[in-house]
Amino acid sequence: MRTLPIEPLSREAFAPFGDVIEASDAVRHFPINGGNTERYHDLMKIEVDEAGRPIVSIFRGQPRALPFEVVMLERHPLGSQCFIPLSGHRYLVAVAPAGPAPDPAAVRVFLARGDQGVNYGRGVWHHPLLALDRGADFLVIDRSGPGNNCDEHFFAEPMRIGTVD
Repeated sequence: MRTLPIEPLSREAFAPFGDVIEASDAVRHFPINGGNTERYHDLMKIEVDEAGRPIVSIFRGQPRALPFEVVMLERHPLGSQCFIPLSGHRYLVAVAPAGPAPDPAAVRVFLARGDQGVNYGRGVWHHPLLALDRGADFLVIDRSGPGNNCDEHFFAEPMRIGTVD
């Protein structure tokens, strides 16, 4: 079984799959509210087709035990899907480029800090929520509306995510 290496989550490494959402000097930011607040501006592109609308939800993920076998990925062809951690706990992000079916050789795994969110681009393959260590809440922005907005792909052979420090 192939073991997937775990990479630290960064804007540059994650760019082919969507946006990293974080308050850092790497993004446009400026003071507002009389200088009392710093605004980190326009951090992601929310995508929905013309029949849908953006919605905001909270997902409560249960922790996954490592090592973990990746047997499937999902995608949302009609809109992007954003996860912003509310609990401050680290989590894993497993992704593959958009396309008709995910290529097992293209699957990448990122370790996200508890202050980093991700926005999966429309049609990007990703694993469902992979909370680590303990249960965690996430603010989720995605699409609601008519049509099938969740495709699942099951791999012929599972891949393994090892342990993290």
